[in-house]
Amino acid sequence: MPWLYLKGIFTGDFSEALAALLGADAPGLSATTITRLKADWWDDYNRWSKRDLSARRYVYFWADGVYFTPRMDEDRQCMLVIIGADEWGNKDVLGLIDGFRESTQSWRELLWDLKRRGLEAAPELAVGYGAMGFWAALHEVYGKTRVQRCWVHKTANVLNALPRSVQPKAKAHLKDIWMAETKAEANAAFDFFIEA
Repeated sequence: MPWLYLKGIFTGDFSEALAALLGADAPGLSATTITRLKADWWDDYNRWSKRDLSARRYVYFWADGVYFTPRMDEDRQCMLVIIGADEWGNKDVLGLIDGFRESTQSWRELLWDLKRRGLEAAPELAVGYGAMGFWAALHEVYGKTRVQRCWVHKTANVLNALPRSVQPKAKAHLKDIWMAETKAEANAAFDFFIEA
């Protein structure tokens, strides 16, 4: 149901939308029920966004700005997302806020919020897109964290510079580089990519 709301279905139209999805005999939801559910969803988000994060050590961060157009709005909105992974590879969404594009200020606010909620130790490595304000904010909040450009974004940038006819083959070769298990395998895959 949150999906319907985000797609622009108004509170009073949920009954009709659910009937179209689930059949005419499906029980409808009144506007009052939908309003109560929206309040519950908001409460859930607020609890989640304020939860204590001090119990685990996150050694990796992945950061990205995700753009979408909410409901019937004409303006695209940017949601800033940070996913953390602990030393065993277990991943959690740590933070999710709406940001002004991908500004340094917005990323700084999100990172300081994570620190206030218990993420005192800097992650060992942060991965993100190259053209966002995340890097400057990360340096301010977690100055010792090493950085790496996101391979998905980097691959897209490289492919955009190549003729379409070679893009599928190049994409597979680039994946061989970033999926290599050792530095030697990555170097060999890189050499093969250059020669191909």
